[in-house]
Amino acid sequence: MKIKVIGAGLAGSEAACFLADRGVEVELYDIKPKKFTPAHKNPDFCELVCSNSLKGKDAYSNACGLLKEEMRILGSLTMEAAAACEVPAGGALAVDRDEFAAYVTQKIKNNKNIKVICEEVEKIPEGYCIIATGPLTFGALNENISEICGGQLHFYDASAPIVSRESLDMEKCFYGDRYGKGGDDYINCPMTEEEYENFVRELLSAERAELHDFDKREIFEGCMPVEVMASRGRDSLRFAMLKPVGLCDGDGKKFYAVLQLRKENCGGDAYNLVGFQTNLKFAEQKRVFSMIPALKNAEFLRYGVMHRNTYLNSPSCLNSDFSLRSDPKLFFAGQLTGVEGYVESAASGILAAIHAYMRMLGRDTAVPDDTTVCGALSAHIARADGDFQPMNANFGILRAPERQIRDKRQRYAYLAERAIENISKYRQNLNIY
Repeated sequence: MKIKVIGAGLAGSEAACFLADRGVEVELYDIKPKKFTPAHKNPDFCELVCSNSLKGKDAYSNACGLLKEEMRILGSLTMEAAAACEVPAGGALAVDRDEFAAYVTQKIKNNKNIKVICEEVEKIPEGYCIIATGPLTFGALNENISEICGGQLHFYDASAPIVSRESLDMEKCFYGDRYGKGGDDYINCPMTEEEYENFVRELLSAERAELHDFDKREIFEGCMPVEVMASRGRDSLRFAMLKPVGLCDGDGKKFYAVLQLRKENCGGDAYNLVGFQTNLKFAEQKRVFSMIPALKNAEFLRYGVMHRNTYLNSPSCLNSDFSLRSDPKLFFAGQLTGVEGYVESAASGILAAIHAYMRMLGRDTAVPDDTTVCGALSAHIARADGDFQPMNANFGILRAPERQIRDKRQRYAYLAERAIENISKYRQNLNIY
């Protein structure tokens, strides 16, 4: 059995390794290192662009944490790599980006059933194939996909700046996670009311980078630029990126607003400005973000950027098993399908691989039901119910409990237990492990 996988990001890498581990001969195509998209710079596969966080860990209170547990049950390469390259981040799962990409790349290159081909694919090949080229798909392949799928949609995505640890003014910040969780995983940069007001004023007047054909309605809510959030009201940042709730210094002092910094790498010499995705010009980022007292002399190792992402109008062209309705041998995976987020993209790669493998075996594909996050996301990309938008993992997309559970914590725990039980049954019934 043979298959071509186009794209070696999270989804493509998951798909390639899953299939190769079952004896399928995989040709994995990627443009790296010969060519890079505007958002990529690491020659390794599986480069994390916007953030080094894979979101929450707890499966019983966080839907993305639940999805991670489902993926572990299904045999996820992403979860394996994340465990090996984790950096402290309190209740979140964060990784050293470079180590993570290197780990996945070595897994792929060391797999005897995967042939890596570093070239740009301009046309969808015949036969079994998984397209996982991501939201920055461009050129002739983008046009070919658009042609067979009846057009594409898009939204704008942004990434946050990274600063060096040694450039921070540690006398004006403190370690600690919210509500005392996670020990010293975060560096907290507090502001007084006056400092906050000055910061917001300058943020709103700062010059933004130009985006061609930009439409503010196309910004994805899950990756909102800080300057756009600030425009929604005086205190909007204090209920979002600069939320002070649950944060106090060693003397128990509380603050008006707080920016959290999260480790970017295992060495702890680089920190990410949590939630500070931005489209400000680089000089403006330096000027405005340095108004936060702890960042007064901060060295910016990377500035935030904003780029246009592309995704399919999936309900019009894809089945819930991620196959193209007009071609049962062609599958799509990753953010291109309208799942949004690192973990969600990787999960779709596993699912597309499972379905492709089942079809190659001459068996019917089997989609997890919507009591699981995997199944609910699969249903979302195939269900036409109005305007189609990218979807993150969330408890709201799961099938409602069979009985009413008023307490939110108990309801989430029930949904998680049910999902884990059902995804375990799903794996067993596939009979391919």
